[in-house]
Amino acid sequence: MVHRVAVIGAGPSGLTSIKACLDEGMVPTCFESSDDMGGLWKFKEVSEPNRASIYRSLTINISKEMMCYSDFPIPADYPNYMHHSKILTYFRMYAEHFKLLQHIRYQTSVKSVRQRPDFSRTGQWEVVTENRDGLEESHVFDAVICCSGHYSYPNLPLKDFPGIETFEGKYFHSWDYKGPEDMYGKRVVVIGIGNSGGDIAVESSRVAEEVYMSTRRGAWVIRQVSDNGLPVDMKYNTRFVHILFQLLPINVLNWIGEKKLNAMYDHTMYAIKPTHRLFSQIPVINDDLPIKILSGSVIIKPNVKEIRGSTVVFDDGSIVEKVDTIVFATGYSYDFPYMPSSALYKSGHRVGLYKHVFPPNLEHPTLAVVGFIHALGAIMPQAEMQARWVTRVMKGYKKLPSNQAMIKAVEADSKNMEKNYIVSKLTPLQVDFVSYMDDIAGEIGVRPSLLWLFFTDYPLFKKVLWGPVTAYQYRLMGPGKWEGARRAIFTQFDRMFQPLKTRQVKEKEASIAGSLIKWSLTLMAGGATVYYIHARNPTTIPTLLTKLRPQTI
Repeated sequence: MVHRVAVIGAGPSGLTSIKACLDEGMVPTCFESSDDMGGLWKFKEVSEPNRASIYRSLTINISKEMMCYSDFPIPADYPNYMHHSKILTYFRMYAEHFKLLQHIRYQTSVKSVRQRPDFSRTGQWEVVTENRDGLEESHVFDAVICCSGHYSYPNLPLKDFPGIETFEGKYFHSWDYKGPEDMYGKRVVVIGIGNSGGDIAVESSRVAEEVYMSTRRGAWVIRQVSDNGLPVDMKYNTRFVHILFQLLPINVLNWIGEKKLNAMYDHTMYAIKPTHRLFSQIPVINDDLPIKILSGSVIIKPNVKEIRGSTVVFDDGSIVEKVDTIVFATGYSYDFPYMPSSALYKSGHRVGLYKHVFPPNLEHPTLAVVGFIHALGAIMPQAEMQARWVTRVMKGYKKLPSNQAMIKAVEADSKNMEKNYIVSKLTPLQVDFVSYMDDIAGEIGVRPSLLWLFFTDYPLFKKVLWGPVTAYQYRLMGPGKWEGARRAIFTQFDRMFQPLKTRQVKEKEASIAGSLIKWSLTLMAGGATVYYIHARNPTTIPTLLTKLRPQTI
């Protein structure tokens, strides 16, 4: 029976793993190598080796309702897109509310995790740690949850840039970037068009003489501010949209999405159009980059061919002279240096984990990785869902398939990702946010049933179908049910609007025609949902109707 659990890392994944352990009656001990919790979101003026690092101005590109934990909404007066300091404050509130801090041992790094000699019988692990004074200590745990993240090891591929050794200026990885202070009046080249590269190019362009952004493949760029000023994820990350993704061909969805993005700014005209389709890779989220390109503050260039002293030569033959600074926004490698090699099952470009959590080749399910996931959505609710599943499995409430079945599932998953997404050594995995959340929720028994809600709680059904897929939906039923979940769903837009109410404005009354259209669309959506469920499983609706009982609301 699993009782004592080691949690490695006190970032967002580690915090929710501690809570999940406590919820299931286990005793967690969290080892955190730094002097504070928060992981990636703990800003430090100087980057520390083997730790994630962020810049001073960083603001998250996921809205607060879509990033918060499922049973602890972010305060209503907090902005929708929060500065890293606000995020850290929220994590501290979460940790204090659920009494997590007392389980964290700071300035203690994990050196190794190894199976005990009697592992085949007990499933136990020996964990060796080192404190700030360099003293090592050995511990025995019934289970281990790894939450060390995957933004700790900068990828600096200097060998791919001939002549870098001749560069006369300063170059560094975006991991080392803290602010634009050293770029005043400089000529800057940013290599890479991911979220960090876009942020750094935009911010440095406010003070630099010239900023060039080099990209090998281009990128689709979306805005955080969507239709009617709503956060883009609250507008489009809904179950109704998810159902459309199940019903319509992906090429049609790509065409619709790309047409909408190009209507805002033509990606070909702005020289950022990528070689891949929209939903083949997570897009860049940046509201400022297009206007910076349009105003000439950021100039888009192709891949760097070579470097000659202070001159940068690009693949198209163009050159930029007198370059002072090169920023490599070239992503991160991932590693679990403390993990046993026996647990690192390889599949394609990635460490093969069953449902991205459990090593598929161990005798006992007492080792799990939480937070090693990549989707167009916040890590917090995904890690929380993983942690809830992990602790249910470790307690014996849920069983995993056989090792052979899990390995087969991992290989099928790898092939599916390679078919649907652009994967590489640096981005080895990608999942669809809603599909993955629903999949793990199904393992726990907390996935919301649209059909049940349609017949028993129609007002909630509408919110769940049409509204954003916030984590509260996974606290409506099953293990870990939270009585405040229904209210949190009904008030999620109130919390979104709250920080914007800084000046009183008279609202226009809704028209009758608008109400009729909305009701018509709701009926169509409900019918489509019933048809979709019936087409997939004809016995579901009759079975549900036989069990239907009226609910008091």
